[in-house]
Parts: sequence; C-alpha cells; structure tokens
Amino acid sequence: MSVLLKRAREAASPEDGARVLVDRRRPRGSANGVAKEAAKEALSLQAWLPRLDPSDELRRWFNQRPRQWPIFRRRYLAELCTAEAEAALSELHAIAASEPTVTLLTSAKDQEHSHAAILRDLLQGVRKPPSTSGPARAAAGGRIRARRPR
Repeated sequence: MSVLLKRAREAASPEDGARVLVDRRRPRGSANGVAKEAAKEALSLQAWLPRLDPSDELRRWFNQRPRQWPIFRRRYLAELCTAEAEAALSELHAIAASEPTVTLLTSAKDQEHSHAAILRDLLQGVRKPPSTSGPARAAAGGRIRARRPR
C-alpha cells in the first residue's frame, strides 16, 4: 500500500488513488459555502475525516513552536486515543486496506511536519516516536541521565 501526502488545493491525478481529506475545515478557495457532499465531489474525495485533525489548541501551540515536532507528534498521538478519533482512524484504515494507493489531503504548507505525515506513518506501520534515548529524545526536551557504573 502506498500513502501519499498532498495539499488539498492541488488538482486530483490518477496516481492519487483514494483521496481522503484529513482537515476539519474545507480548504480555502475550494467549495466554500457549499454543502459537505458537494465539497467532497468538487475535491474528488472518497472520504472526509474531520475528526483526525488536531485540536485547535494543539494546532495553535505547534504553529508558535514549529521546532517542537516530537512533542507535537506525541500530543497528537494522545489526541487520537479519543473515541471519535479512533472511529475515524479505523475508517481510514479500512479505506487503506481496500485501496492500493491512498492520498491524504491537508491544507498544511509543510506536509512532512503536519498531522497528515503522522497519519501516513500510522498507516504504514510506524506506531509511535522513539521514547528511549537519542536525538529525538534530546530534541523533545526530555532529560537524559547518565548511568552510574555498577
């Protein structure tokens, strides 16, 4: 299975496969002021899963701190544990299981540092960020203690 990331404003292409919008709001300039079903048709969507969008608080926090990617990732994964998000995530997994290619659409400019990239990792089998030692832990701001000799 191939999972692609694409801006929602980009035109659909045959390589996209199943197009899934993972933002809570409709992208600017596309189908504003029309019903949800009409927007799905205008964007060539197979599904629109607004419950997979991060909370407004988390998104605002990350927009002010773009270097805090590991912390954003951890907090977003925690948000995906709610019942609504789990239902939407299982729907996304069902779409991915039935299609050879899935394209996750988002309005984020930096797609590799957006919630869509985390969803792509979940679909491809990467479950969580590393929680031991290493550069990711240091970037997350966690304390790394030296082991005492025995």
